[in-house]
Amino acid sequence: MYQLVDASFEIDGKKILHATNLFFPKGKVTTLLGHNGCGKSTLVKLLSRQNTPTAGKVLFNDKAVNLLSHQEFALNVAYLPQHPPITDGVTVRELVCFGRYPWKGALGRYSKQDYQLVDDAIEKVGLTLFRDRFVATLSGGERQRAWVAMLLAQQSQCILLDEPTSALDVAHQYELLTLIRDLNKTLGLTVIMVLHDVNMAAKFSDYLIALHSGDVIAQGAPECLMNKDTLQQIYGMELALFPHPETGQPISYIP
Repeated sequence: MYQLVDASFEIDGKKILHATNLFFPKGKVTTLLGHNGCGKSTLVKLLSRQNTPTAGKVLFNDKAVNLLSHQEFALNVAYLPQHPPITDGVTVRELVCFGRYPWKGALGRYSKQDYQLVDDAIEKVGLTLFRDRFVATLSGGERQRAWVAMLLAQQSQCILLDEPTSALDVAHQYELLTLIRDLNKTLGLTVIMVLHDVNMAAKFSDYLIALHSGDVIAQGAPECLMNKDTLQQIYGMELALFPHPETGQPISYIP
């Protein structure tokens, strides 16, 4: 689906992301890891066309993303930035309706089918009872669910999430990532997201990509990256691991 071919990005002559070659598997959850400033959000912004690579290419279904029309791109890719726009005075249903915009255009009208897709998306994220509530009155976790519903209503093949759990407590992080994983499995969505918590990333992802100082330093299945040497390389500090008592999955901690 997504592929980077020698893609790099720099600002004022400073390399933020070095020449990178990556392939993102279709229908899987891929998570980008690394410390602050390592290039995770820069990479997501290249995928979402918020930034244009200084050199190289970003491909979607073997076609350069910059050659896709705005509508064609929106019909295939839905993006939730780290800091979504202010939603004062907007209800949950109105927000989710924005996801249908690429299908109708500025002068188009929503059909009964559009509204049905909106209500279905709201139901999928468990917010049916809140659909007429103003988004600003929701809790952090509920608000993130509303944004995810908007992405679902867009009916794109791929969703990009830049630190979707950054403002949530541990319980709501777990709840949101469980929802995203369930949607990936039931709808076949391709998910590419940025997370800081390596344990959450390992639990809810099929594939991990670790960056450091603008370079990809490790990638693979979670069990391949969850070892002391790789974690030391990613975070620059010693982390210990122990197996989950039920699943055996490695869990990292600061010794």
